[in-house]
Amino acid sequence: MTPARIAFTKWDGGAHWAYEALRLGADEHGTWLGAPRGTRVARPGARFVAAYDRVALVPDGAGFLASFYPDVSAAPVRIYVDITTPPQWDAAVVRSVDLDLDVVRDRSGRVFVDDEDEFAEHRVRYGYPDEIVRLAERTCAEVLRAVEASEAPFDGPTAVRWLEVLANRAARPRRSALMPWRSARPRRTGCPRTRGKR
Repeated sequence: MTPARIAFTKWDGGAHWAYEALRLGADEHGTWLGAPRGTRVARPGARFVAAYDRVALVPDGAGFLASFYPDVSAAPVRIYVDITTPPQWDAAVVRSVDLDLDVVRDRSGRVFVDDEDEFAEHRVRYGYPDEIVRLAERTCAEVLRAVEASEAPFDGPTAVRWLEVLANRAARPRRSALMPWRSARPRRTGCPRTRGKR
């Protein structure tokens, strides 16, 4: 697995959400990236630390970037699809322009389109070209239909496979933990101090 980065911009070139990730592999749907719990996600004026693992699908030539979350009750959504210009690889960085519209499946299973008002506002403010408007609306409709129908890669098992790849990578112990006897410092006896990870 190699490091990667996802970097969105807005149509005017301003920075939008960005975060570091790991390149997990590829399948017929595109390239899969993973961002483990604890990843720092930021945009101008906002930042947070991810509370859950996520995997992101970078499709080949399609105008979206899809994020998938584990099926745990506390995760706010299961699928979150940003409608964008077709993502482009710039070395290890995935770059795309966020086109406002989002297709979401929340934890209750409800599927809906979000930020339609923002799209309507920004297409005027930023002067989206007609072909970009058509691309965003067509892609949004296609993704919405696929998510509602649970078609791959929005079927569940496809993303679960890649979430497991990410989880297995994150759970892999370091060499020093596997072979503590190689440490030159004697081990202390007694109860070690433990710290919970977030």
